[in-house]
Amino acid sequence: MERRLHTRHRARTTVYILLPDGQRRLCKAVNLSATGVFIRTVGLGLRKGQQVSLAFAIDLGAVTKLHRRTAVVAHVSGGGTGLMMDAFAAAR
Repeated sequence: MERRLHTRHRARTTVYILLPDGQRRLCKAVNLSATGVFIRTVGLGLRKGQQVSLAFAIDLGAVTKLHRRTAVVAHVSGGGTGLMMDAFAAAR
């Protein structure tokens, strides 16, 4: 049974992730919702509960919006990393 509050949508966007050690990495988003994103990651060394910063663009047709969010690692699997975002406040 699906327990998500927000519908996931397929994503074809690139996500820049700022790691806790200050490194920046470019990753591909697999799916996206109002409060979460699953990104393809390999060897980033992220652990559940770590906080990261994200930056990604969403193409709305005539307008492309740049989003900056803080997120917490919700889970890490062989295919990538699930991140729970702060949906309402942009990271400063």
